[in-house]
Amino acid sequence: MSRIVAVVITDSQQVSGGVPVFHAKNQEEQQHLILNLEKILDANAHDLKNGTYILVDHTKSS
Repeated sequence: MSRIVAVVITDSQQVSGGVPVFHAKNQEEQQHLILNLEKILDANAHDLKNGTYILVDHTKSS
């Protein structure tokens, strides 16, 4: 089953906790964080269209 492994945001009021939350200063920094975290975590980024991206691990766990 897929699981959210991280969240990348620009507005700290949008997310509380539960997974690691990365706060970006602006959209440029947000895109940089997303690209790096996708590679590091072997995850896919999904844009929620409200300034929030979630990084999701879609690998099947056994």
